[in-house]
Amino acid sequence: MTPPPFVSGPLCISGTHPSGETPAVARTVPVRKVKRLCIEMENATVTSTPVIACGVATRPLAGQAVCGDLHVIKSFTGGVLMAALDGIGHGGEAAASASAAVAILENHAEESPVLLVRRCHVALKTSRGVVMTIAALNPTAGALAWLGVGNVAAVLLRAEATTRPTSEHVVLRSGLVGYALPELRISTTHLTPGDLLVFATNGVYAGFHQGWVRSDPPQRIADRIMERYFKGTDDALVLVARYLGVRRE
Repeated sequence: MTPPPFVSGPLCISGTHPSGETPAVARTVPVRKVKRLCIEMENATVTSTPVIACGVATRPLAGQAVCGDLHVIKSFTGGVLMAALDGIGHGGEAAASASAAVAILENHAEESPVLLVRRCHVALKTSRGVVMTIAALNPTAGALAWLGVGNVAAVLLRAEATTRPTSEHVVLRSGLVGYALPELRISTTHLTPGDLLVFATNGVYAGFHQGWVRSDPPQRIADRIMERYFKGTDDALVLVARYLGVRRE
């Protein structure tokens, strides 16, 4: 069955709205920090309203010119794909591996997370490889499907204090995309408006989902996590996405 076009609009960068002069095309943003990101809904039956608001912060290992940790935020017909990837090692070769995986995720974002990981695995067999966590959001249903290979952590923090459990962590399976894949299993959960999804690569200390104000804008949260939890021994990336829900007329 062909899914309805839940998301077909552009990715907005630095607060630029689709009604502005130059709407941005949905793609991974090749900068260290993104002030504000949002995925917009454009559908005849849905009022154009943000689906997610995002913030990203990255830091390379000291002495390295590039960061080998990258992210993806890509809308497609039926949902939004988000991912955080860590190229093995650091520097140019790590960034090359991560960039190759990013291109695959962007070009095939509508596929299931399992198929996407398998595509990356085949393409990266001659590279250093990557570890990655990806999440596919169906905004109309408020459903999230996610999986992780390696050690890119991700946690879902509930906006409502009465929701149980108040947080959920992605199930990480030992492996290396491009070298050895584990058995891939998708976990699914539901989302309600205000819920936060936070990804962090191995250059960020555990416990990163604590010690900051959850109601802050996603970019401020990403910056605060990086400032407080950056290890300094590896490249690091933090991706924060707040689910805003959709509104129908």
